[in-house]
Amino acid sequence: MIEKIKALCVKYREIIVYVLVGGMTTVVSWGCKFLFGAIFYPGVTLPTVAQNTVLNIVENVSGILFAYFPNRKWVFQSRDPDIGREFLGFVGSRLGTWGLSYVLNLLFVNVLHIDYRIATIIVAVVVVIGNYVISKFLVFKKK
Repeated sequence: MIEKIKALCVKYREIIVYVLVGGMTTVVSWGCKFLFGAIFYPGVTLPTVAQNTVLNIVENVSGILFAYFPNRKWVFQSRDPDIGREFLGFVGSRLGTWGLSYVLNLLFVNVLHIDYRIATIIVAVVVVIGNYVISKFLVFKKK
């Protein structure tokens, strides 16, 4: 039984580590977003479009800045010497999913009137899947 678990961990190491790093990134980005919201928009559960935009920017910038290095080192184990090009590719790909995140957040919060904390969770699932696929096949692709 233990050997089977070990084999599964080896086989799915990248996905397991991605989920762990994604969890850490989520804690950082949501922590920044919710702390910013609590400080600057206390008591607001349905922010205006402008407030929602600011919260989304805080969440995504903090997440992008945090996520690159653990993804490079632990998830995809990149050895690319051109870190600048790789980082720009990572940021570019995250800006793409940020756009998706922004549109979905506006839809859920400002059109469908879903509490922004719940909308954040729903959007995160879509974005995490998109980020993994883009990172694996475009940013940290094996040469």
